[in-house]
Amino acid sequence: MNRTVISLGISYMMLALASAGLGQTPAQERPGRRPNPANATAADATGAEQAITQRQQHQRLQQQIDELKAAHQDLIAQLRAVHQTAVKEKAAETAAQVEALIGKRQEAFQNALVKLEQQQLQLQRAGRERPQRTGNAGQPRGKRAPEFEMSSFDGRTIKLSDYKGRIVVLEWVNPECPFSRYHYETLHTMADLATKHRDKKVVWLAVNSTSHTTVEANRDFAKKHKLPYPILDDRSGQVGRKYGARTTPHMFIIDTDGVIAYEGAIDNAPLGKQEAGAGPVNHVDKALTELLAGQKVSMPNTPPYGCTVKYAQP
Repeated sequence: MNRTVISLGISYMMLALASAGLGQTPAQERPGRRPNPANATAADATGAEQAITQRQQHQRLQQQIDELKAAHQDLIAQLRAVHQTAVKEKAAETAAQVEALIGKRQEAFQNALVKLEQQQLQLQRAGRERPQRTGNAGQPRGKRAPEFEMSSFDGRTIKLSDYKGRIVVLEWVNPECPFSRYHYETLHTMADLATKHRDKKVVWLAVNSTSHTTVEANRDFAKKHKLPYPILDDRSGQVGRKYGARTTPHMFIIDTDGVIAYEGAIDNAPLGKQEAGAGPVNHVDKALTELLAGQKVSMPNTPPYGCTVKYAQP
């Protein structure tokens, strides 16, 4: 019993120390304080500097998220070890206290994680205000979609070249991300859209570039939501980096000529919070409707929102 009491005391201290830092963001991580360029007369220079600063802030937030997850996993492992010891020694009261601590810690972790990912989303939205570079004026807006070959989590081999002459939608997904889950659990955005356009030469493919995801997790997710399309295994991150996928979800539409006709967000309402002054718009549905009608996509780019893609370390 003494071992349990001592371990529980240590875990209480660890919990207090870890919880004290939850949700805190260093001042340099908060958007808004950007150095003024030396020659602010050039709009392109200003936009480039803001883009660099924004990327740095984004990277720092991602570092915070990774550190938060690592600390959380270590602490939960310690608490579970104490719980097992208490159960083994038949210390029911201690086991119940530790179990309650685990529940509280899980809740605090999720709240802190959502706050940090919301800050990342704010940085992504800030990109809307940044002047766009016009150095490629007059050039085609779309670029050719990189070829790929991936295995699906249900055992198939999928090649982009297999769908030549068809429209292909790529959806970057992460079943752990609240933004992805929203479009599957609260709404059925992705599955409904895929079904809506399935008989119109449209192929929908989900891609998971999360380095630590498992085959079982993706199979369970597909089964739970009855997905009418496969989830492709990009745990190496090679395909995601080729396409420049940054968030989950991040959407790409490849037209019948193999050109990326649309890239960006699924819609203009992250987690159902519609942008001020705008009506509800599903960007992917609109782009597909335009392509199927033989029209050019009226809005080929929008800033994607969501959790950052959890790539493997290079």
